[in-house]
Amino acid sequence: MLAFAPLHTAASAAAAVVTWLADTLVPLTGGAAMAAAIVLFTIGVRLLIWPLTVAQVRGERRRAALAPEVRDLQRRYADDPARLQSELFALYRRAGASPVAGCLPALLQAPFFLVMYRLFATGDGTGGLLDERLAGVPLGWHLGDGLSGPVLAVFGVLLAALLALAWWSSRRARRAAAATGTPTAGPGGALLGRLVPLLPYTTLLVALVVPLAAVLYLVISTGWTALEQAVLRRPQPEGIDMH
Repeated sequence: MLAFAPLHTAASAAAAVVTWLADTLVPLTGGAAMAAAIVLFTIGVRLLIWPLTVAQVRGERRRAALAPEVRDLQRRYADDPARLQSELFALYRRAGASPVAGCLPALLQAPFFLVMYRLFATGDGTGGLLDERLAGVPLGWHLGDGLSGPVLAVFGVLLAALLALAWWSSRRARRAAAATGTPTAGPGGALLGRLVPLLPYTTLLVALVVPLAAVLYLVISTGWTALEQAVLRRPQPEGIDMH
């Protein structure tokens, strides 16, 4: 599964980076060095896509500024959902504020997640990484492997963290859609409006079937996203632009 050359090369490169980080951290973290290395690797990935996240937030602010025009269009074409949908997307296009641009940072994380999955699910190019542990549980194990107390405890804590983060992110997504006037008229827009708040919960579903190392990656990355939302999306003083 997922055994093609580019992914194999990427997994080998990631293994080298994660192993080097773990070796460096051993004096500080002992047996948790590999888990700590995964945390640092995840933070490094998020820093790489930071400029795109900032651009995403700027786009959201543009959409918020268009809210009065959106409400005007909604009143004007209240009886013509198809025309309203067309006019709304035309408005966003002219302003350079796509209503779905926020998905880009998440999509760009997918290759890194696949690498992490391959790294610990197959052991491809990893040496002894599959034998490393977090709180006594091998990082290559899935939730269904050895249903003992430590496995349930470690996975339980991480899944609970993902659930809390998904709930928080879903609430923010609903509020953001309401504040920016994201188009929900017509079948396509209505479906989008229902799906966007549910997207954060997909990480929880994924975490049920991937190795512990990938679950740890998801928790750190999702937590980073929540921190970004709290910092970058806080109210800005009048006339101040974000760089």
